[in-house]
This record gives sequence, structure tokens and C-alpha cells, in this order.
Amino acid sequence: MEALIAVGAGIAVLTGAGAGIGIGIATSKAAEAIARQPEAKGDINKALLLGCALAEATAIYGFVIAVLIILFLK
Repeated sequence: MEALIAVGAGIAVLTGAGAGIGIGIATSKAAEAIARQPEAKGDINKALLLGCALAEATAIYGFVIAVLIILFLK
């Protein structure tokens, strides 16, 4: 049973990898957009920060779920 709990917690932590990949892709696209349209830098940065915050929140939720699985199911 403990092995399955560890596997479940590991899968929940993988959301951090997805968030990292998503933030990296979003940042690269934002840099490209700013290079093409420097006058829209402010709007692009606002959208980028909002998207990164949402992606990071997903990673934090996954981490919290993993911790809860470890603490409460042991």
C-alpha cells in the first residue's frame, strides 16, 4: 500500500514539470512577440505574468496534493 501512495504522490508532483515546460514556452513566445512588436511590450508582459501565475498555481496545487497524500494516507 505504501508503494502505491508513493507512486500517487510522485505523479502529483509531476505537475511541476508540466508547469515548468509551459512557463518556458510562454516566456519564449513572449520574447518573440516583444521582438516583433516592441510597442506592445506592456500588454505582452501583463498576459505573460498572468499565464505564468496560473501555471505556477497548478504546480503548487500538485505539490500540495502530493504532501496531503503522503501525510494523510500513511
